[in-house]
Amino acid sequence: MVEHTRTLGFKVAFALGLGTMIAAGIFSLSGTAVAAVGSSAIISFVIAAVIASITAYTYSEFASIYSENGGGYLFSSRTFEEDRLLFAIGSSLFLGYCATTAFYLATMGEWFHQFIIPHGIPIPHGGIAVLTAVLLGYLNSKGTEESGTFQVLVTSAKVAVLVVFIAGAFGFAGPTQAVGEFATGFQTDVGGIVSVAAVAFITFFGFSAIAASAGEIIEPRKTVPKAIVASILTVTVLYIFVIVAMVNSPIPAEVVAKQGETAMGKVAAAFLGSFGKWLIVAGAIFSMVSASNASILAASGIGSLMGKQGQAPRRFNRIHPTYATPFWSVITTTGVISTLIVGFITLFPSEGGVGPLHLGLNALTGFANLNLLAPLAVVNVALIASRRRFPDLERPIRVPFSPWLPVLGIVANLALIAKLPPTGIAVGVAVELLFIAAYLVWGGAPNVDELVRHAVEQQTQPLGTTGDGRAEEGTLSELDTDAEATGEEPEDRYRVLVPMARINRAPDYVRLAAKLANARAENPIVHVLNVTHIPDQTPYEMVQETAEKRADRLMERLETVDVNAEYTVGGHISRDVGFDINETARSTGVDLILMGYPEEHYEIAESVEYNAPCDVLFAQNFDMEGSEDLDAINVGVGGGPHHESMLSLVGTLGKAGATVHVINVSPTGNNGTPEEMQETLDELPPDIAIERHEVTAESVADGVVDVAAENGGPLFIGASRTRLLKRWVLGSTPDQVIQQADAVGVPVIVYATPTGITGRLGEALTPLGRLTRRVFRRDQERDSATPVRSD
Repeated sequence: MVEHTRTLGFKVAFALGLGTMIAAGIFSLSGTAVAAVGSSAIISFVIAAVIASITAYTYSEFASIYSENGGGYLFSSRTFEEDRLLFAIGSSLFLGYCATTAFYLATMGEWFHQFIIPHGIPIPHGGIAVLTAVLLGYLNSKGTEESGTFQVLVTSAKVAVLVVFIAGAFGFAGPTQAVGEFATGFQTDVGGIVSVAAVAFITFFGFSAIAASAGEIIEPRKTVPKAIVASILTVTVLYIFVIVAMVNSPIPAEVVAKQGETAMGKVAAAFLGSFGKWLIVAGAIFSMVSASNASILAASGIGSLMGKQGQAPRRFNRIHPTYATPFWSVITTTGVISTLIVGFITLFPSEGGVGPLHLGLNALTGFANLNLLAPLAVVNVALIASRRRFPDLERPIRVPFSPWLPVLGIVANLALIAKLPPTGIAVGVAVELLFIAAYLVWGGAPNVDELVRHAVEQQTQPLGTTGDGRAEEGTLSELDTDAEATGEEPEDRYRVLVPMARINRAPDYVRLAAKLANARAENPIVHVLNVTHIPDQTPYEMVQETAEKRADRLMERLETVDVNAEYTVGGHISRDVGFDINETARSTGVDLILMGYPEEHYEIAESVEYNAPCDVLFAQNFDMEGSEDLDAINVGVGGGPHHESMLSLVGTLGKAGATVHVINVSPTGNNGTPEEMQETLDELPPDIAIERHEVTAESVADGVVDVAAENGGPLFIGASRTRLLKRWVLGSTPDQVIQQADAVGVPVIVYATPTGITGRLGEALTPLGRLTRRVFRRDQERDSATPVRSD
């Protein structure tokens, strides 16, 4: 069963916050801050820490109530009901995390250019950053537990590096002289101190990454607040000592200012020699990579929640069946980060670039902080509103002095925004307005929780009973019940989902599903589902009785036959039938979906085929006898992922005793491409009964249907490579086969398998390869038919 499991403990949660805070802020902003305001930089960082702590307290109260991914977006969505406001908060936080990651990685890229890449090698600025973003996106798509372990290791390494750097500074100057030099370096430039605090705020925002990943954290209501407090206190102490060390640098202030984000490397070389320089370079890279990793995890969590609530494509909420991660949200996050790096660093850097627009790291910092600070102000507003709207809500942690402390947080966050780089603010506002405009044009989608209602809970029919063997409503199978009672996961049984719209056909398709499931595994279970569609704006209560009656009719119809497998019957009410079927498949953990080939509602079949988490079979022309008669199976030769997956099922049925008829058609007209039979034969088990048929016909559809009619038994074919059964591909081979088979009564099964990005790319390129082969073959035939003239 595909579930989003919690795998991160306090150690990883603490590392998420600490790793995000100890990043570009300490390795790059420390040098810039000291060059700007001297020892007063410590005041700037403390101001940023205090302002962050106020909102962190608000986050802790919310996190003690809600234990899901999403952070500030989640807390706002549980408090406010205005969709446009919630979208603005979610998109702003998403952009903020992505921009923060882009800033970290772009800074890391500058360290590469300054210290690692030999000068003269033409690697564009931003190239290293984009490559690292892609690699981190891949890591996060593979699993949060793996990325969490990585986070702990890298965070530990960079803390050790900072300790060595601080020790080197005090050893170089001596403790007394170091403290004295620091004490004489304070300035009274209030505006400069606040401006540095505004930019430095990005370094303390790591606390929100912990809350944004609460859905991955074990016991989040206890762990999240503890990790937030521990990470802020730890990083503040480290920053104080790093600033003291930077002030004691023997490198002149003007050199530190010129070095900017890479100044700490020069300072380390002065304290510790070449060893110190390379130690800090390694620590900086570790630091920025781990911070980026944590921010990607947080951004993808927000994207996933937005997809669930209909404020982003629903695909963002989809959990990968193998890795149990929000795969599409991670991919989108990686793409946005890469786009920001290319835009701010490669195309429009602070100097040079394309056109008159100049951005660079400073503008990127302003962009990131704007999209972080504005939502934080709203989260403080949300806490005040939550206290008033839900006074009886249990709050294990409560912010003291409410509403005055949250109000102080609001004012402080807005004050910091006013001190951000103007170019970054302008670009940030423009991009956010563009996102909001796109959302208003799209209109959003219904919340996932509002799309489906379980009108009738699952009713179980045990194996080998008909009529009076019906179990009580709401019961599960005996094996599943035992597992649930012990707190363990249900036994991993082979499961088939059969969505039924036409109840009178249910026995045919359920018996076929049982036959296929029994060939695949022992003790399978078939889930039969009837979905009653309900239009938008119509209350669910209006069709509740109808849905219950349809589920009862379905159960009564199935009681008249021997299914030969345990099965359940359920009834849903949904505004999106295709979505309901796929979500049921995911939540139930089914291995196969079997449904009728579309006769009216093609959009439902297309939705299931394109978005299903497992293989899908579309069956046509099966009756009571045909659904049991799998002694002979017909399969056409072909290629592509759908055909290959189909052959796995065909081979299984062959091992169960069926004779497999492999049909290769050479079309005489322009309706199809000749295939190599041996490729199909190589995919089938060697120890099954196979009969080969080489025929010539007007079209591939004509040939395979005619041979299947003579052999008896169903015809198996792979789905169209466009993955759409009807929409722009009317006349594709599957549709032609269905039309021909209807005329002669041949049962047909169209097989579709889910494919990833590489699979879909292959699907797109396969028709081009077939066309090339067809043209090449025609040229060969033309050449062989033309007399060759010899002089």
